[in-house]
Formats: sequence, structure tokens, C-alpha cells
Amino acid sequence: MSFLAEPDNGFMAPRAASGSPEVLDAIHQTALRYGGHGALRKAGMSVTDWRDFYRANIEIESAYNPRALSHVGAIGLGQLMPATAATLGVNPHDMHQNLDGSARYLLLLLDRFGSKELALAGYNAGPEAVSRHGGIPPYRETQGHVRKVMAVYQRLKGEQL
Repeated sequence: MSFLAEPDNGFMAPRAASGSPEVLDAIHQTALRYGGHGALRKAGMSVTDWRDFYRANIEIESAYNPRALSHVGAIGLGQLMPATAATLGVNPHDMHQNLDGSARYLLLLLDRFGSKELALAGYNAGPEAVSRHGGIPPYRETQGHVRKVMAVYQRLKGEQL
């Protein structure tokens, strides 16, 4: 993945990844399926906000690659860990189940924390780490993940204008 410098804060924002039409449609359909979830109201998000937020997380997690596998064993578009996928009752190797599981997990975290940033931190570092630290954990990877997803989220929101 390549990065672009943002002059106002020195943060390197990710360059837009591109997904296949099939993957982008599956992300869109999954997001819409959960558009009425109560966690969205709790976090002050519209359905459009949720769709862009969810897609931004997928873009950063896997760059839209359904076969993505991380060095720690996270699988697929939503980079679900095997234990998380098992808890959610999904096959992480199946694109649609992976998307469903990742959407439900992100919504659980939004419901628990009521904040996009804290939900992303929980998605990356685990919800217990967020609770233990009383916010975004001081882990470089987690802080970077939150910044990158939020930058992509803002880019996607801008594309809607």
C-alpha cells in the first residue's frame, strides 16, 4: 500500500485501494443489511455514514482482498481472527460470511463504546485493551489503524458530495 502525506499533520494517509465490483457490491449490501442497527443511533451515524465507515475498515484491513491473510492469522476482507469468526459463527474464508461477521463485530463494538474511534481500536487491539486503557490503547499499530480508517472514511464521505 502506498501513502500520501497530509501537510496539516504529517500523517501519511493511505492511497485509495480498489476492489472488484463483486467485492464492493458485497460490502455495500452487507452494510445496508445492518443499516437499522441500534448501535448506529448510539454512535450518531446515518446509514450512509455506516456504509462508508464499514467500507473504510475493510479497505484498511484487507485492501479489498477476500483472500488476505495477516502475519497473525487474521483472515479475509474483515481480517477476522479464527476465534472471533468462531464466536460469530462464520466461516472467515467465505467472503460473504466474513463480511457479515466483520459487520456484526464492528457494530457490537460501536454499541459497546459509542464511538467510531474506540470501536476501531477494539476491532484492532481487542475490546478488553480499549477498556483496560480507558480509550485507544497506546499501541502504535492500533493508533495507526484508527487514523488510517478514519482518513479513508473521510475520503469516502467526500466522494458522496
